[in-house]
Amino acid sequence: MARATSFLQLAELCAALEATTKKLKKIELIRDFLHHLQPEEIAPAVRLITGHPLGGKISSPGDSRALEVSWHTIQRVLNEQGDELSSSGSFSILDVQNYFNNIAASSGRGSRQQKEKLLRELLTSMSDVEKKYLIKIIFGEMQHGVSEGVMMQAIAKAVGVGLEQVRRAAMFMGELGEVAKIGLQQGKEGLAKIEFQLFRPVLPMLAELATDFEQVFKEHGGESAFEFKFDGARVQIHKHGHEVRIFSRRLAEVTESLPDVVELVQKEVRADEVVVEGEVIAVGDEQKPLPFQEVLRRFRRVHDVSAAMQEVPVKLYLFDLIYYQGQSMIDVPYRQRWEQLARICPPHLLAERLVTKSPEEAEQFLQKAMEQGHEGLMAKALDSLYSPGSRGKKWFKIKPAETLDLVIVAADWGYGRRTGWLSNYHLAARDEKSGEFQVIGKTFKGLTDAEFTEMTQRLQQLKVKEEGSTVYVHPQVVVEVAYNEIQRSPQYKSGFALRFARIRAIRDDKSPEQADTLLRVKRLYEQQFQRKARRIQEVNLLSEG
Repeated sequence: MARATSFLQLAELCAALEATTKKLKKIELIRDFLHHLQPEEIAPAVRLITGHPLGGKISSPGDSRALEVSWHTIQRVLNEQGDELSSSGSFSILDVQNYFNNIAASSGRGSRQQKEKLLRELLTSMSDVEKKYLIKIIFGEMQHGVSEGVMMQAIAKAVGVGLEQVRRAAMFMGELGEVAKIGLQQGKEGLAKIEFQLFRPVLPMLAELATDFEQVFKEHGGESAFEFKFDGARVQIHKHGHEVRIFSRRLAEVTESLPDVVELVQKEVRADEVVVEGEVIAVGDEQKPLPFQEVLRRFRRVHDVSAAMQEVPVKLYLFDLIYYQGQSMIDVPYRQRWEQLARICPPHLLAERLVTKSPEEAEQFLQKAMEQGHEGLMAKALDSLYSPGSRGKKWFKIKPAETLDLVIVAADWGYGRRTGWLSNYHLAARDEKSGEFQVIGKTFKGLTDAEFTEMTQRLQQLKVKEEGSTVYVHPQVVVEVAYNEIQRSPQYKSGFALRFARIRAIRDDKSPEQADTLLRVKRLYEQQFQRKARRIQEVNLLSEG
């Protein structure tokens, strides 16, 4: 019987990946490691290397919240251990995976103590390098430069197939570990058999931010379809007969929290087998949209849902069809997907839409959306195919107020009326190359008193260290930040700073990996100068940077 691969070997691989900046070297290291694994080790190894021990879907966050393991718990266990000598290599990859599964499965009375007991058993039998990467895996902070794209390339090399075949299989499977296992065991033929499957969600297609309608019409060949952009939570709804299941944009199932939406789809979507995509918004008086935070309250509720339905009524708007009567629709042009969607759904369920060649009509439609309390518009090329997980110029979002999705990496204790709250948040974008989160601004604006209180408690659970009045935290919390301008800045390592930043929403529906990148910040900075001149100081800073 082949010898089990130790977790120490995986930790040493992660250390080697972190030690090299060369992408091709990283791919070779992972390829070689995958070749030496036993079949049952492949999927867990890929999950652990990418920081998803619970088999998280592609682009999902680290699993510390699902495991209910806080940084305080880790520190307490390590402090209890002290200088006690640890053995290394005593746990296999499968052992560690099983421990994570058991930690996640512990619930009810005494579960916290059980979780800590299991965690203690792991950490007290590990070497320093194993502990280091175990903790990184828990918090989804591998920082070894292995993005999902790099892992896909490594799998392609290991299997001996093209990257596009791995990417397509991952798109349908939604989980790279299983893709790697099928590929290494069954080869090209196995990957080719992976197709769209009901109740297995795929990543949502993403959009670029457009600066104006001229850009949209230029990219879309002079004509585009515009839809209201809602301030809600994106959902993917799977229906087979009477069974309906709802998934969030992070591919987590939220069916139990939305029985009213389930009933609506059962009654009004006229198809036996279908996957539709849309947005759920919270509504108040006269069916006017409520802030995004309100709909998140519904998504979090799994108990006393009936009361939540009364407190926070929601409305569903559908805008895409990605599976219909046994056939995937992702390779069907948007024009035809919409036409079929309109045939099986009543008009009141559809996003309001305008197809036009006129910038003036598009501008009027934008004003209509804003007057009705929505965020702006989506612009979609009529010939666009559905590309799960991809961001491109076939879809644009148009919002009068510029926003970025950023991660809180630190916070300062407040003073005056904000005494007792962590209320000045350090906001960071992700460097795609290094995986590091780099600060581009701070703000204490945008949250209510109740949100300040909740955020303070949440960030304290993520605390890494405290220096003076600043608490540094694991990058887990994503916030949508509105701003007036991006400026060059010698103060921050990123080289950029936001002017008049304010938090617009806490985006619990997004993971840190889905936050905006430093590259996007740079692009938005450059786009500002399509309509205005650069300041001399900024030209100098740009040439220096």
